[in-house]
Amino acid sequence: MSAPIHLLNQRFRGYFPVVIDVETAGFNAQTDALLELAAVTLKMTASGEIEIDKTFHYHINPFAGANLEQAALDFNGIDPQCALRGAIDETEAIKNLCKEIRKEQKAADCQRSVIVAHNAAFDQGFVNAAIERCNIKRTPFHPFVSFDTTSLAGLTLGQTVLVKACEAAKIEFDQREAHSALYDTKKTAELFCYMVNKWKALGGWPIE
Repeated sequence: MSAPIHLLNQRFRGYFPVVIDVETAGFNAQTDALLELAAVTLKMTASGEIEIDKTFHYHINPFAGANLEQAALDFNGIDPQCALRGAIDETEAIKNLCKEIRKEQKAADCQRSVIVAHNAAFDQGFVNAAIERCNIKRTPFHPFVSFDTTSLAGLTLGQTVLVKACEAAKIEFDQREAHSALYDTKKTAELFCYMVNKWKALGGWPIE
C-alpha cells in the first residue's frame, strides 16, 4: 500500500500561506511610506513537510504625500532618495506581487492566500493599506486572517523575538542582516516551516 500524497491545499483550510515582511517609514499604515516588501511562497513535499519555494522582493518609492519618520529610517537604514535602491512605484510593486501570488495560489489549488509574518498585524496592515491605495480589486490575500509566527514561536519555542526564536530552532541568524525585508522574510519562512514540520513530526498532523 503506497503512502498518502500530502497536498498544501489540505493543510491550512485551503489557504495558501505567503510569508511577508515590510520595511516602512513609520508605524501608521495609512500615512507612513512602505519602502521595502518581500514575500516567500511555500510548497509541500509528498511526505507532508513544507519548504520555501519562490521569493519576490521590491524596493518601493514612497507614495505621494507619504510621511517619513526619521527615527524609522535611522532604525532600518533605508535612504528613500538613494537611486542605488532600484526602487519602483508602489502601484507597480503591489500589482506585480498580487499577480504573482494569484498565480502561485492557483497552481497550488488553494482558494485564498493568507499572510504569514512575525507580528503579522503590522505587516498585514501595511499590505492592506497599499492594496487599497493602489485600487486593486482582485487581491489574493484574506483581508484579516493571518498566521502570526510570534504567537506560534511563543507556543512552540518559548520565544517571541525573531532572532531568539530562530536561535531556539537552531536556524542561523545574522543580526547584521536583520531589518532587511528580504532577509527577515526568509528567516521567518524558515521558522514557520520548522514549527509546522516539527508539529507534524511530533504526531500533531494529520489529525487522526
